[in-house]
Formats: sequence, structure tokens, C-alpha cells
Amino acid sequence: MPRFVVLLRGVNVGKGNRIRMAALRELLESLHYGQVETLLNSGNAVFSSTARSGERVAQTIHQALDAALELRVLVIVKSAREFDTIVQENVLANGCGDASRLLVVFAQDPATLRDLAHLSRMTRDPEKFHTGALAAYLHCPAGILQSEAATALLGKAGRGFTTRNWATVQKLHALVTRSED
Repeated sequence: MPRFVVLLRGVNVGKGNRIRMAALRELLESLHYGQVETLLNSGNAVFSSTARSGERVAQTIHQALDAALELRVLVIVKSAREFDTIVQENVLANGCGDASRLLVVFAQDPATLRDLAHLSRMTRDPEKFHTGALAAYLHCPAGILQSEAATALLGKAGRGFTTRNWATVQKLHALVTRSED
């Protein structure tokens, strides 16, 4: 059965948009998704589904979060194959050092990644920004909070996207890969 990764934007950050991972797991199971596993406390889960469209699954989860928990957040769903491509196309991973300083930018529709082109003009050496086919990548060696590009991405400019650091992406990749076997 196909495997998927769901990423919720802006949950459990500060006081708003709170959701327990047990509640997320229960919600996904109520939608008849199987082998549900959550990761960390920031709206990440891996699950199986007979669905073929990540976009349709994202819409279903978004509606269920709103109806059941009154939680209105951006929901992005990637298939295991898409997630693997995102990991493989990260040209900034080699030599990044601290994986928490390398952000992966996810969009439900990869065509919208071009809307982030202005971020490359905001990077300051030694920062690097790269847009791949399915995700964008921002390496901030001096730290995320010191980066003008990261600040823009985590703020208004990034509203249609969600980010995860490279360490979290690697953990999710291991989960969805292990789950496929």
C-alpha cells in the first residue's frame, strides 16, 4: 500500500495551533489511514493509504482537522516516492555540518516553489539557497535566526509552504522508507 508523509505548518509553536500527536494519530486512523506513526511534536506523520493523490489526501486531512479539532493549518502531503526525491535532490546536504541549520521547504504544488526565487537575493555568504524539482533548500550556517532569508521564509513569504530542518527530514525519510519494506 502506498506510503505518505504529512506535514502540518505552524502547529505546537507558541500558544496557537496546539495538537497532541496522539490526537493527530487518532484523526489519521479515523480517516482509514493505516500504519500511522508520528514524529516529534510538530505535526509530522507517516501513514499508508490506498489513495494515489497526495493533494487529495492533504485536502481530506485539512478538512478533518478543521471539522474535528477546529485546527486550520496548511497541510502538505508527499508520497514516499516524492519524499525520497526531495532527500536525493538536496545538493546542500553534503558538508552542511549542523543538520538543524539546513531547512527543507515543502510545497503541496511544486510549481509554487518559484515564488521563493527572491530568497536567493536575501542570502548572505556563506548561506546558500537552492530550488529543486519538489522542494527548496536553505542552508544557514550562522543559524536560522541570523538569516534574513530564513526569517522571510518562516514569516509572511512562507505562508504557502512549510519547512523542516534536515535532521527531521532524514528521520521522516527513514520512517517512510522503513515502513515501505
